[in-house]
Amino acid sequence: MAGTTKKKKEKKSVYEGNVYIQATFNNTIVTITDLMGNAVSWASSGGLGFRGAKKSTPFAAQTVTETAAQKALQVGLREVHVFVKGPGIGRESAIRQLGVMGIKVKSINDVTPIPHNGCRPRKTRRI
Repeated sequence: MAGTTKKKKEKKSVYEGNVYIQATFNNTIVTITDLMGNAVSWASSGGLGFRGAKKSTPFAAQTVTETAAQKALQVGLREVHVFVKGPGIGRESAIRQLGVMGIKVKSINDVTPIPHNGCRPRKTRRI
């Protein structure tokens, strides 16, 4: 084992990718991937130190997006397709922050799951 050499890890370069914003009533999670779906960076408001009701605020969503975008910019991300899921109040501020960071938003899709008929209702109450 005298001549073991370690392979140098090549740095990934991503120009275009996807941004998944999950904005719930309790939290905001932003994941940035390449076009194949491999995660480049992610951040959540709970992970940044926001606690309780502050996790779901627009300011927290803005900070989360800024943190995730900063990591992605180091990899070379410039253009993104945005997919928003959930009813949270941090949706617009998260998308707006991407533009402020200098990332070109090519498309915005709302992928919130909507039930077609929902759960089975409970039995009717008889008095």
